[in-house]
Amino acid sequence: MDTNQQQGQFNIELDEKTAEGTYSNLAIINHSNTEFVVDFISVMPGVPKAKVKSRIILTPQHAKRLLKALEENIHRFEAANGEIKEVEQVPIPLNFGPTGQA
Repeated sequence: MDTNQQQGQFNIELDEKTAEGTYSNLAIINHSNTEFVVDFISVMPGVPKAKVKSRIILTPQHAKRLLKALEENIHRFEAANGEIKEVEQVPIPLNFGPTGQA
């Protein structure tokens, strides 16, 4: 075994396209007794239709670990940057105000 690689650890490969990421301003979460499905959506102003940009399917155990990791990261973020202000829930479809013309 490589001395730099401890037992139980592995390398994670991140290709260039995945590293760019995908913008999402809406997540819809559903679940069954065996999995959680998280759809990440990008809703744009003036566009009446929004597409799912990414879908992640998790086991219930992994979903709970993800929740804990998000809670820990939000806590650290707020400790460094101040409280994240929650806005009142916006109805779907999102209303971005009047549309303009170019």
